[in-house]
This record gives sequence, C-alpha cells and structure tokens, in this order.
Amino acid sequence: MSEMSFEDMLNESIKTIRTGEVVTGKVIDVKPECILLNIGYKSDGIILRADYSADTSLDLTTVVKPGDELEAKVRKVNDGEGLVSLSHRDILAEKSNQRVKEAFENKELVRGKVDKVVNGGLSVVFEGVRVFIPASLVSDVFEKDLNKYAGTEIEFVITEFNPQKRRIIGDRKHLVAERKAAAKAALLATIKAGDVIDGTVKNITDFGAFVDLGGADGLLHISEMGWGRTESPKKAYKSGETLRVMIKEITEDKIALTRKFPDENPWVLALTKYAVGNVVKGKVARLADFGAFVNLEPGIDALLHVSQISNERVEKPSDVLKVGDEIEAKVTDLNAAEKKISLSIKALTAPVVKEEVKEEEIVDAYTDSEE
Repeated sequence: MSEMSFEDMLNESIKTIRTGEVVTGKVIDVKPECILLNIGYKSDGIILRADYSADTSLDLTTVVKPGDELEAKVRKVNDGEGLVSLSHRDILAEKSNQRVKEAFENKELVRGKVDKVVNGGLSVVFEGVRVFIPASLVSDVFEKDLNKYAGTEIEFVITEFNPQKRRIIGDRKHLVAERKAAAKAALLATIKAGDVIDGTVKNITDFGAFVDLGGADGLLHISEMGWGRTESPKKAYKSGETLRVMIKEITEDKIALTRKFPDENPWVLALTKYAVGNVVKGKVARLADFGAFVNLEPGIDALLHVSQISNERVEKPSDVLKVGDEIEAKVTDLNAAEKKISLSIKALTAPVVKEEVKEEEIVDAYTDSEE
C-alpha cells in the first residue's frame, strides 16, 4: 500500500463544490468593486459588485469587512482567473422570493415602497422584490394621476405570485375599500342629526360640496350653505378648506349637512327688526314682473310689489330698478311663520293701498330666491 503524498492528503481534506451550490465563506479582503472569500476550497471565491447588489454605485467596503461571514451561491467553479465566481445577490433573491411566497399564501398585509410610477400602475419593492400594482387596483376610486404615490410606502396584499414569469401582482383597492367601510360605520355609530362637527371640503360641484367628516362624506347642498343666498359653491368654498357643519339628516348611509345654524337664524329677531311700520334699508336682489325682491340681510328677502315702488305708475320694476340698487322702504306686512315681508316705498310718503297679486306668483318667487 503506497503512502499518500502531502498534496494528496491536502486535496482529500478540501471539499468539492459544484455550480448552484450554496456555500458559506469568511471575507478575506474587500475592495469597492469586489469581495474575496475563503470558502474552504482550493480556490478562493469572489463576489463582484453586480453579484452582491443591484446598486451599481455601491462601495462594498461600506457594507462588508474582513472577517465577516457570507452565504453565496456558486455561479462558476472557475471564473477564468482561478477563482470561484459567487453570487450573494442570488441568495438574497431566493430568501426574498420565499418571503413573498409566504405573504402570498397567507394573504398577508404587507408594506412596500413605490420606487416607480410605470405605465398602467405602480412598481413597489417588498423584501427586495418588485411587485406590480395595476392602476385599477391602486384605490377604490379612479386615480387619474398616480405620481402622488412615488417614493411613498403603501400597504397591499399579494394576489398573484409567479416568479418564473416575473409576474407578482399586488392589490390595494380592496384594502382601501374595507378600511373606508369600517371608518364610515364607526362614524355613523357616533353621529346624529343636530351634531356640529368639523370637516374638510373634498369636492365641489354646481349643486353643493362634499365634506369629509373623517370616515364618510356628507353633502352640503347649495341651499344649506347659509341663511343667505349662495350664488356658486365653487366661489364660496375651496377644496381642502376646514368647514364647521351641522348634521341635518342621516338616511341609511347618506349624510346631509347644513350651515344654517339655529342660533344664527336671522328670522329669530325678525318680529322686532322688521315690525310693520319700521323703515328699513336693503339691496335689490332680484326682479320679477310683479315686483322686486329686496335683501334686508343674509337670509331675509322682502317683496316690494310693483304698485309700491313709486307714487307714479310703474309698468315694470325693471323700468326704475336694477339688481344691486339700494332702497329705503317701510314694512307693510310681516309673516314670520311663512318668512314673508312686504315693503312699500310709497308708504314713506302716503298711505298704502294694497294691490292684488296671485299667491302662486309670490310663492314661486320666494322659493326661487331661497334656492
């Protein structure tokens, strides 16, 4: 039996490796662009920067130091320079994919950072893996501009996992919808008609404004924006504005709001301020064939009949008055219950002679003035 040479014994003691095998090595040396490892093989291993990280500008000396232990996968047993080509990045990718797979299988709620807004959705990084969230699954409402998500962290659920086809899909839509529903239910359980709360103007239309109450939106109709007449919601309010509102009515899950606060109702003092015989001042707010509506203060309009405009005969109110004119007149009739006041300029100098006017015309005109 022949004796083994020292070289044979050394080779016998050194393990063998193969491509694809995972090895653990100790860092011998680190340069900005590569890492040398002792992996217990006859040749040392090398990890190039591209095989450590996707960051092509990363200085490896800032993340690894001699003596550190690293796991790596064998890419080539001989890289052509007598070294074993290794990849630490592949190890991280496998661990990351396993983590993503677990999150997918468990339908786990995860958090990732939006690194890109791409065509048709968002590219989100979770555990080093890119997850695509289609635009239709970003929110429960249509999002015209997704750029607001760039660089932010968002929560989502992974609904499709196919790393072989590089198809990993996330869904945020249902999560948002569920949270909104829960917040709305919580809000509806704590508010009631008559409550006064603060909200934020969310959206403004020609007929009113939608106000975010912190869990649900309420509608502030144009007719409820105050005791006075509101010409345009878009001129009265702006998105993002904080608004104090009162819950007018809750019907199922719909919330109607008002800014007609009872303690600000101008009609409360009307019996005193606009008693019959009082002389008042106002501004012409609207003209009709039978007379003019005069605004005495926000929320209170009075009717000046055509027959009471002047001591001389007036065919049409528009012949002598125009919207915006300031006038002085005497109160000739007051019905606070129906919120009606009649005025007369003639009565300032002569007794009032009432002229007949169709009731429906007055009702229609008052209604129009309040809308």
